[in-house]
Amino acid sequence: MLRSCAPGSPGHRRLRRTLPPAASAVRARLREVSDRAGRCGLRWGLCGCAGSGEGSGCALDTCLLSPLSPPSLPSPLLSPPSSLLSLPLQCASRIPEAGALLDLLGKCPEHQKKGGFPVVVFEGLDATGKTTLTQSVKDTLNGVLLRSPPACISHWRTIFDEEPAPIKRAFYAAGNYILASEIAKASTQAPVIVDRYWHSTAAYTIATEINGQVQDLPPAQDEVYQWPEDLLRPDLVLLLTVDPEERVRRLQRRGLEKTKEEAELEANGLFRQRVEESYRRMLNPSCQEVDASPCKEEVLKTVLQVIKKQCGW
Repeated sequence: MLRSCAPGSPGHRRLRRTLPPAASAVRARLREVSDRAGRCGLRWGLCGCAGSGEGSGCALDTCLLSPLSPPSLPSPLLSPPSSLLSLPLQCASRIPEAGALLDLLGKCPEHQKKGGFPVVVFEGLDATGKTTLTQSVKDTLNGVLLRSPPACISHWRTIFDEEPAPIKRAFYAAGNYILASEIAKASTQAPVIVDRYWHSTAAYTIATEINGQVQDLPPAQDEVYQWPEDLLRPDLVLLLTVDPEERVRRLQRRGLEKTKEEAELEANGLFRQRVEESYRRMLNPSCQEVDASPCKEEVLKTVLQVIKKQCGW
């Protein structure tokens, strides 16, 4: 996903910060490098040997795709995901949309600040009622409805969804920063309702990179669950939940083709549990759960009450 980008430039700094927080043991082995063409990236030194740079002969000193790629999860017990270490530096030449994505990201002002109106994010698995509910809340509050990924890049979603997980997650992580610019502007004019944001990117990344049971996830309060410091923070995050069987029934009634992730959620109960638990462990802001099993009118009433209580709106 990298293209020409001068180290130290605003675009470069923003790209590097799309990495979620990492433990000192992880970050200590990440360093910025650039190739002969001036393209910048991050290099991961796995073995700690003295050799560095091109031609060092160290097979474990591997160049990462891009500062957009999520790092290995910040636990000293976890090894860096091998998929992150095999990504080609010249990805942009293969995926032209990657260059356009980085152009958009580089144009986003740093440290976005929201306006005076509340920003409410709705999270949850597919078929928990997000689409219907966010539209209803938007209409009731005379607000603005935004979605992740934002409309300006959503037409590239099918392209990146077919890429390996690190590239796919990079796309969604970048989308969050682009979306933040839209939220900042819209929240000066009206309440902003957001259908998915950073928590979705983080929850699915964690659940994908960690195998096994829920207890194999990074522990609660780990840095991986923290909101990025430089990403616009919402006032409230609501996590919609429904009974697994009811969610499957809703999906079947839709009659739509399943996404790869949805197919895995259905086929792999452990993956679904890891996603849901990762959502619950998110911090600053945390997710407030809302039972979305009742009829849509009752769920809307409950949500509006929570928004009024938490946001005074």
